[in-house]
Amino acid sequence: MIKLHDLYFKPFISEKEIDSTVQRMVDEVAADIKEEVPVFVGVLNGSFMFVSDFVKKYPKPCEVTFIKLASYEGVKSTEDIERLIGLTQDLTGRIVVILEDIIDTGNTLEEIHRIFENENVKELKIATLFHKPEAYKKDFKLHYIGIDIPKKFIVGYGLDYDGLGRDLPEVYQLKTTQHMTNFVLFGPPGAGKGTQANFLKETYNLVHISTGDVFRNNIKNETALGMLAKSFMDKGELVPDQVTIDMLNAEVEKNAGANGFIFDGFPRTNAQAKALDELMDNKDSQINAMIALEVDDEVLVTRLLDRGKTSGRPDDADEQIIRNRIKEYYKKTAILKEYYMAQDKYCGVDGVGSISEITERLIKVIDRL
Repeated sequence: MIKLHDLYFKPFISEKEIDSTVQRMVDEVAADIKEEVPVFVGVLNGSFMFVSDFVKKYPKPCEVTFIKLASYEGVKSTEDIERLIGLTQDLTGRIVVILEDIIDTGNTLEEIHRIFENENVKELKIATLFHKPEAYKKDFKLHYIGIDIPKKFIVGYGLDYDGLGRDLPEVYQLKTTQHMTNFVLFGPPGAGKGTQANFLKETYNLVHISTGDVFRNNIKNETALGMLAKSFMDKGELVPDQVTIDMLNAEVEKNAGANGFIFDGFPRTNAQAKALDELMDNKDSQINAMIALEVDDEVLVTRLLDRGKTSGRPDDADEQIIRNRIKEYYKKTAILKEYYMAQDKYCGVDGVGSISEITERLIKVIDRL
């Protein structure tokens, strides 16, 4: 992900895909024009990379010239087209191929056709590397199209956001959610995960999504997903990952304007971690980190036995049960630790000390995300 001025952009089209697309377009144009020497007209500023790569790949003689029009302000295409640099050569009887970086509304294309009305060219063909079919409102024929893309703002490969981004060899797409802080919070029984989650959600104005709470609320309110989950639980079966993901998705949707999310109790497996990555990617966001509170086993046992004196929970009063719970935690999370370490997203935090000391350590980690 990259930041240009105040906005964040995510990878969209790779340098390799752009290169193969340009080559395909070159082959198509060369096959159509055959023996004549075409004039390629680049539309500045955005098309300079496209034109450069296109003519380098073009297998036969050609001429190149440029016109410059202006239609963008920030991330929006305006209705007003200003002609900054016009044609400077006679194109009578020539085959002209317009090389556009991107065509969305078609307003710039309309001005191009107006420019060539009295040029007496033999043929006028339009080639655009990127095309937004949802946005295109004109009837002009597009003879060569590189890649159809959604109606979202892009930068890179000649395209900019207020001057930045033209130099990027690949294309990035505007993130609709901008910068969110999302992390999964882990910790063995007795690590103080619940206490810290409450502090962190207040500090960063995040939404804390506890899988256990989500399950209980869905079942209590008899939602469709809650009843589906209960049907598996009543049979003593595990609730399928997709049901859990659908519940989490509903929670994320309900808080679409949040600064980010703390996921607690999910994921538990690699498959669930991948599903969560996909869920966040669909929201134009990502999991920034797995943050795990790390506490020595003996400290955990002591904490839980002390807690058991007042909590009334039988699993906090039996040392063997406590040790089994801790052992099960490490068994389940070891795989996830490897998963997030492979993405350079694992953050272990010392969970021993006062509540405020541990909170400060967590804050230092989160502030670096």
